Amino acid sequence: MQRLRLKADGRIVELRDGQEFPLAPTIPGLALAMPAATPAEAAPLPAVRDLRRRARLTQLEFAARLGVPVETIRNWEQGKRAPRGPARALLAVIAHSPDTVFAALATEPTPA
Repeated sequence: MQRLRLKADGRIVELRDGQEFPLAPTIPGLALAMPAATPAEAAPLPAVRDLRRRARLTQLEFAARLGVPVETIRNWEQGKRAPRGPARALLAVIAHSPDTVFAALATEPTPA
């Protein structure tokens, strides 16, 4: 019996002898659903730890300002996970203008 696992980045891997082996898509339409770039091919993002240290914040303070659990920051810094989607975009903006981003995140939205 073949054991397959869908990874968080959209890859499908086969599990054999405790190791993961990437599978190429075999269904014609499936290739379109696969991500275009792997994390290694994506645009480089400054290390989360470096961004946090440049802002002179602890992991707990940085997590609170971003509105994410502190475990998320720890996982990013330790390389267990990589920021994706909106978090990746937010970190890219923080790399260019941290004061502006933190000021915008600190303001409470006014109810409509």
